[in-house]
Amino acid sequence: MAMPIWLILLASLGAVHVAADVLRLVATLTFGLRARPRGDLRRRYGSWAVVTGPTSGIGRAMAMELAGRGLSVVLVGRDPAKLRDVAGAIARSHSRHGVRTKTVVFDFSLVSTVQGEKAMAALRETVEGLDVGVVVNNAGVAKPGAMFLHEAEVEPLMRMIRVNMLALTNVTAAVLPGMVMRGRGAVVNIGSASAEALPSFPLYSVYAGTKAYVGEFSRGLSVEYESKGIDVQCQVPCLVETNMISRAMKGIFLSQFVVTPEEYARAAVQSIGHGRMCVPNMAHRVQLLGMRSTPDFVLNWYRLRLHLQQRAIFRSRRCHPYPLQEG
Repeated sequence: MAMPIWLILLASLGAVHVAADVLRLVATLTFGLRARPRGDLRRRYGSWAVVTGPTSGIGRAMAMELAGRGLSVVLVGRDPAKLRDVAGAIARSHSRHGVRTKTVVFDFSLVSTVQGEKAMAALRETVEGLDVGVVVNNAGVAKPGAMFLHEAEVEPLMRMIRVNMLALTNVTAAVLPGMVMRGRGAVVNIGSASAEALPSFPLYSVYAGTKAYVGEFSRGLSVEYESKGIDVQCQVPCLVETNMISRAMKGIFLSQFVVTPEEYARAAVQSIGHGRMCVPNMAHRVQLLGMRSTPDFVLNWYRLRLHLQQRAIFRSRRCHPYPLQEG
């Protein structure tokens, strides 16, 4: 008996879907094998890097890793003492290799204000004339943490939007003219699995929305500037042991899936120039694979349940889980 045409079509569609899933699986798991360093970063892109949010976590680790690869670093953050501390650490470790540092004090929560414009002008003046080859837009804020939108005050949400979206856009716009003139450069924007791998991120909706902007912004710029010799990339970390994960919540997650900032930075710097979107660390690629293989309704249920637990912990302790932080 001949097989009905609708069944043949259904089977064909199923085969295509499975093949696509297999290809995504292979691409996800083999990214680390393909992401070999594209030569000397200094020679390929330029002798200076700009790192925002460099005083802790991913930002500090990225600044140290880039300095270890011979790039001088412009450190951009809001705390002068912490900036001096990072600059000193780089000098002690890498000054014999000719690595230098410059610091710019910039509270990104004030971007688009009078104070923010002064800091933006200082950043432009600092990078003018420098061979800036890499910019890492790492600074980010997750405060006020897990809560329903109607429970949140407006101003902390506006600070989050200014730091996560407006500041990233302005810093990128400040370094691009020099990169275009030199015909080379790399822009690395730190996104989030909350926007790229999950169907929703309940109780953190504004945070996830800002990170979705980072991803779309990066994809668009990558297409725009590829012909000008500039690689634009959104990196998608999952769980990294930073101030973004409060002490109250670290015990909830499996330790093998939480990487240190240094582990992340090593893989992240190696991945610069490899694709518009990337998940540098293998542990994170495994997490991403698990998320993409799970039905949306299950992820939505689990995330809401988890974040309600976080909300209860934070409310019971009467503290904000995520201080305004730069890395």
